[in-house]
Amino acid sequence: MTIAAPLTAAVTIAALAVYFADALRVARARSQFKVPPPSIDGPPEFARIYRVQVNTLEQMVLFLPVLWLCAAAWGDRWTALIGVIWPIGRIIYARGYVAAPEQRHRGFAIAIFATMLLALGTVAGIVAALI
Repeated sequence: MTIAAPLTAAVTIAALAVYFADALRVARARSQFKVPPPSIDGPPEFARIYRVQVNTLEQMVLFLPVLWLCAAAWGDRWTALIGVIWPIGRIIYARGYVAAPEQRHRGFAIAIFATMLLALGTVAGIVAALI
């Protein structure tokens, strides 16, 4: 089997690993803060950990499609180079948000910047293909 865009695939795996780590963090926090499923009500420390996971999932819905569409339009290398910024941003976001909600902005901005660049690249690729 040959993967047409191995670097983009590696970025996808990195993004999924970040999400998986967030999910594990929530599971540990449920135990630590005694928040049984399906409840999401708990102390602020639990709420921040939970929000990191949910926000990461919300962002993945935007990120993964534009990552792969951009790779189809412009190739593997440049897409992966931009895409790898996203998981880094999400890690910075998680660390900041768990420490204090007002520290989440830098990581959020980094990740959304990568998503927007990929979205613009996708739109540009579609326009170029149509012309």
